[in-house]
Amino acid sequence: MGRREQKFWGWGEPGASPPLSEKVEGFLRSAFGVDGGVVSRPASLEDVVLPPCELSEAARDRLVAIVGEAHVRQDRATRILRATGKSYLDLLDQRSGRLDAAPDAVVAPGSAGEVQAVLDACSRARVAVVPFGGGTSVVGGVAPQRGGADAVVTLDLARLDHVVSLDERSRIARFEPGVRLPEADHVLGARGYTLGHHPQSYEWATVGGCVATRSSGQASTGFGRIDEHVVALRCATPAGELSTLAVPASAAGPSLRELLTGSEGTLGVLIELTLEVRPVAEVRRYEGWVLGSFAEGAEVLRELAQTGLAPDVARLSDETETQMGLALAGTGSLKARSGVSFLRARGAGEGSLLITGWEGGAQDVGRRRAWAARRLRAARGRYAGRATGEAWRAGRYYAPHLRDHLLDRGVLVETLETATTWSNLERLHGVVGDALRSALDTRSLVACHVSHLYGSGASLYFTVLAGQDTAEPAAQWSRAKEAASRAIVDCGGTITHHHAVGRDHAAHLPSEVGTLGIDLLRGLKDRCDPVGVMNPGKLLL
Repeated sequence: MGRREQKFWGWGEPGASPPLSEKVEGFLRSAFGVDGGVVSRPASLEDVVLPPCELSEAARDRLVAIVGEAHVRQDRATRILRATGKSYLDLLDQRSGRLDAAPDAVVAPGSAGEVQAVLDACSRARVAVVPFGGGTSVVGGVAPQRGGADAVVTLDLARLDHVVSLDERSRIARFEPGVRLPEADHVLGARGYTLGHHPQSYEWATVGGCVATRSSGQASTGFGRIDEHVVALRCATPAGELSTLAVPASAAGPSLRELLTGSEGTLGVLIELTLEVRPVAEVRRYEGWVLGSFAEGAEVLRELAQTGLAPDVARLSDETETQMGLALAGTGSLKARSGVSFLRARGAGEGSLLITGWEGGAQDVGRRRAWAARRLRAARGRYAGRATGEAWRAGRYYAPHLRDHLLDRGVLVETLETATTWSNLERLHGVVGDALRSALDTRSLVACHVSHLYGSGASLYFTVLAGQDTAEPAAQWSRAKEAASRAIVDCGGTITHHHAVGRDHAAHLPSEVGTLGIDLLRGLKDRCDPVGVMNPGKLLL
């Protein structure tokens, strides 16, 4: 547990976020009526109120015998840092200084064998186990819920952080679950390869966590979601180890690999992952375009996706997000601020901004990019230059840092996502936006972008900003999230495209997979986890 830690009440390491500019504070005043000054500060670590530890001495002794005294921690700081994820509701709890739920202990195994032994011991002692990688869940996926157990421990996988092997001929690599994405790419990069998976949580997310939640990276349009790159898995469960064969494809019955991918720690703990990797790109070209409207931009992306010539990264902002992005420009690095004046000159304030990213060999990138550029110009798209694309790439991990500043100033900030078919995309975009604005019933901005393309449809990723209800901030967002979730389900969208189910979406999973589907998942869980200690309250209610 010696790796660098995030702030317990926000994103990134303490002091990592640059200050807000006067321009952004002016935007907050005009958009939400807040004065731009700091109105609330998070509680200090010393002031956080924690529930008492309920782990019995006998259970603790069994865990110490497995992993060692140094790796069973019950100190305040360790429990606080593993108590929640990073959703808006999580941050409200953290900042308030009152954590009604926290792990009774944090256990850090040092090997796959120790993981299995811990699960055996916890199952016998009726102690719930919550696997923990980077702690970046925004759907309550790492909330330390006990379910029917007598206590709950967080299983910190930080010691299992190695790239085990790289088979360059087959272009596959084996990973321990706790290796963070930047560390994985650093090791692979020394030999000319990359995992190439870039969610917004890239700086902190782990390989195991991404597979357990079926994560999608920002380049998934070109290179696929992480589940598409899983070749084989090993999973420790209370009933024993599950494993799959490292082969490119198989017709041997329903895919066990698929059942484990996206299982969110409810069946067991992923202890080894074999994934496809790819060579580091020879060429990277990111650029911006301005389309007349969100609908026009979506139609162009549909054509590109269905002809197999879509960019590797395709991010189309609707009119609100485009304008908001211009208003907030200047909050990131110097490189991220470049190109803003040029973008305004190209009329981005009256259209929808599209970021396209191309990665690969020079000849391939040139061919695909030239064809797409012709189609974009035919749709009256205005070229906004490479500076615009590079500015986005430079600042693509900044938004969570900005959120901390906005919360300081009394602004609600949260996101949600879905996906649907091309025929339903515009309707779903409007219905969900209307549901959010109506439920918030205050000055708000509901922005959206498409960021993952498929032949049959695309994702929609909503960002919500509003003046915070200081009396009941959690209830304010819960009402809006429930209204949006109902709208998504009623309009035929998926309840989650890449944030997983966790605790927050579990009530809506039956609408997506049906009653029989839920029964099948319960049967699988009952076989792997007969006592019910694995990550209670997630995925299945």
